[in-house]
Amino acid sequence: MGEGSESQTAGFAPERPPAGADWPTIGDWRKRTRAALLSRRLAIPTEERVTRSERISAALAAALEPLSDRLIGVYWPFRGEFDPRGVMAALRERGTRLALPVIVGRGQPLEFREWSPGSLMTQGVWNVPMPESGETVLPDLLVVPLVGFDKQGYRLGYGGGFYDRTIAAMATRPRTIGVGFELGRLDTICPQPHDIALERIITER
Repeated sequence: MGEGSESQTAGFAPERPPAGADWPTIGDWRKRTRAALLSRRLAIPTEERVTRSERISAALAAALEPLSDRLIGVYWPFRGEFDPRGVMAALRERGTRLALPVIVGRGQPLEFREWSPGSLMTQGVWNVPMPESGETVLPDLLVVPLVGFDKQGYRLGYGGGFYDRTIAAMATRPRTIGVGFELGRLDTICPQPHDIALERIITER
């Protein structure tokens, strides 16, 4: 896709629920929207994915540079997500401490374990690699992957609610940066009381 076709895909979603719709209706809309956005994300051609990812990497590195003395929670890419591992490696080379999420159970907050290149990894839920062992740490900042997002900073993820639950459970709320492709932009995700807006969102734009 070129720049012209990008504008056609950005903001795509099945028809939005009417104002005042109940949670089952909104939940069903989110499920359909999530599937549509994942399909579009996985279909990004390889060469274009590289170009878009380079833009995101540059913007993310610039955003994290002033925060490199913090403990930063990052993620391992999954299902066509932006791959942050190049940025992660560069941060580690400068001495920044990084941590990866661990799913400990359905309906529970994520735990984070410190990570560095060469850390022994194991397959977690959905076969996403995670540090095999290590003490639980509490990041000062979370880099959060996006399936979809809206102008208010609300995030559409995979439906498990892990990040919202994790942020809400932390004694000191971490700073948050959402990262994803522009094609995930929505007018609204129809936020609910349990949804937590992110402070900042970075895309290739």
